[in-house]
Amino acid sequence: MIFADTIILSDLHLGSEVSRAPAALRMLKSASFSRLILLGDIFSDLNFGRLKKEHWQFLGYIRKLSNPKREIEVVWVEGNHDRGLSQVMSHLVGIRVYQEYAWEYCGLRHLAVHGHQFDRFVSRNRVLSSFLSAFHLSLQKIAFGKKRLIGFLERFDTAWLRLSSKVAGGALAHARSKNAHRVFCGHTHEALSLKRDGVEYYNSGSWTQDSATYIAIDHQGPRIYEFRDPPDDSLEHDVTDALEFDFEDLSA
Repeated sequence: MIFADTIILSDLHLGSEVSRAPAALRMLKSASFSRLILLGDIFSDLNFGRLKKEHWQFLGYIRKLSNPKREIEVVWVEGNHDRGLSQVMSHLVGIRVYQEYAWEYCGLRHLAVHGHQFDRFVSRNRVLSSFLSAFHLSLQKIAFGKKRLIGFLERFDTAWLRLSSKVAGGALAHARSKNAHRVFCGHTHEALSLKRDGVEYYNSGSWTQDSATYIAIDHQGPRIYEFRDPPDDSLEHDVTDALEFDFEDLSA
């Protein structure tokens, strides 16, 4: 079990055939934290008709976490895929949406921004980017259950979205301009940590690949974790029962 001040996850892509929403939910239920940052691209696109039951279950649990009685701060930072969902998310799960989010912890300034702002291809070619997104989703439908093609889709996804080094460079420069000591991004789907000129950069990876990663921050600093289900199935049975309740509550 993870005990942390802050958990950061990104690029869940709800609505996509390769979204690992159930695994992300199991991770959250098995962790203890005071702050959760959903660091963009939580949705694959604006079409809620693509959301499956397990995707709604994830959203239901996020709404539960955002209940003030739980004393957990839940933050959503908008990504390029879920652009335009601010009002919907605020109403649906009761959390505020940010373009970027800053907070202080252990005397250091932390900054969370999705990262597409530093991807020149996405920022300069929105129409083409949207077309490639739609094409990607179409391929995902064809590829459902076919591991080889899904593996190709993941490589395709990361190839057109970014060059990790450029996103990291842009994020580090932005962090320095904001006097931040640490900056956290998603977008590239590749977990990464590096330090340059006294500023630390972390990428939370994604939940659309076999290697699902997230970031946990405690007094020892940020660490990137890969989520793996426990060897026994007792936890999964407990979570499954809770999921049904979460989904029904959200539907109501």
